[in-house]
Amino acid sequence: MDMQTGFRERLIAEGIVFPTGVDGLWGRSATFERIYAGLEAKITRLGAADGAETMRFPPAMAQATFEKSGYMKNFPHLAGSVHCFCGDDRAHRALLGQMERGENWLEGQEPAEIVMTPAACYPVYPIVAGRGPLGADGHLVDVESYCFRHEPSLEPTRLQLFRMREYVRMGTADQVLAFRERWIERAQSFVGDLELPFTVDIANDAFFGRAGKLMADSQRAQTLKFELLIPVNDALEPTACLSFNYHMTYFGDTWGMRTADGDAAQTACVGFGMERLTLALLRHHGFAIDSWPAGVRETLCLG
Repeated sequence: MDMQTGFRERLIAEGIVFPTGVDGLWGRSATFERIYAGLEAKITRLGAADGAETMRFPPAMAQATFEKSGYMKNFPHLAGSVHCFCGDDRAHRALLGQMERGENWLEGQEPAEIVMTPAACYPVYPIVAGRGPLGADGHLVDVESYCFRHEPSLEPTRLQLFRMREYVRMGTADQVLAFRERWIERAQSFVGDLELPFTVDIANDAFFGRAGKLMADSQRAQTLKFELLIPVNDALEPTACLSFNYHMTYFGDTWGMRTADGDAAQTACVGFGMERLTLALLRHHGFAIDSWPAGVRETLCLG
C-alpha cells in the first residue's frame, strides 16, 4: 500500500469507515461513533466549570451572515454554497432530460440563501453581538457544528464534511488571551491522558491567492494561531487535531460586538477536530477498543 492510502485502506477493511464514492466524504461505524461520543463527553467535562453557554448548529448558515463574515476574501477555494431547483413543470422536464443525456443539470439551480458552515464559531458572533454589550466578564460559548471545506483528499483526516467542537471566548484582550493559554495547557494534559504523541506549534490558515503567503506570514509573526499536532496519516507530516486561535478585534469589529467599556470585543477559540482525534486514537491504539490501554478507556468512559 502507498504512503497515502495505507491507513485509509485498513479503516475500510475493518469496517470503521464506509466510502461513499467521493473523496473526503465518509460513513462511520458504531465503533467510530462510540469513540467519538467518549471524546465529546470528556471535552464537556473539561470545560464544565467554566460556565459556557451551549449552542449547536446545523451544517449550513445564512448566506447574508456568511458574506458579512469575510470568509470569501480569504478562503474562496474552501467555501460551498447550497443551490436548489425552483422551476416549473417545463423546467423539471428539461432537467430530467439533461440528467438522462449526462449533461450538466446543475446550471439551472438557484441559490437557496444558505451556505455550508466553514467553521463552527461563525454563527456565534452575530447572535452574541445582537444581545448588546458584553458583561464585565465577557462571554463564553460551547459550540459544535458540522463544517464544510472543499478539500477532497485520500487522507482519512482531510474531510469535506467534519464535526468541529469549539469553546469561543469573547471579551477584553486579557480575558481572551488568558482563555487561550489555559486551553493550550488543558489540551496538552487531555491528549496526554489519551496516550497520544503530540507537539504544539505556531501555525497559519490556508489563505488564498498571491496575498495569502503574506497573510500567513503575518498570522505566524503575531502568534495568532497554534495547533496541536498528532501523527495520524501515513505521510510523515503530523495532523492538526486542535487549534488555538486569537482573532483580536476582527469579529468584534465585523459584528459590532462591544465590551462593557464600549470597546470592540476581542475573541479567541479552541477548536477540536473531532474526527481527527477519533482517527488518532484508532491509529495509535488499534481498532479493538477493548484492547486499548486501561487509562485511555477510563478517560473516555469506554468501559
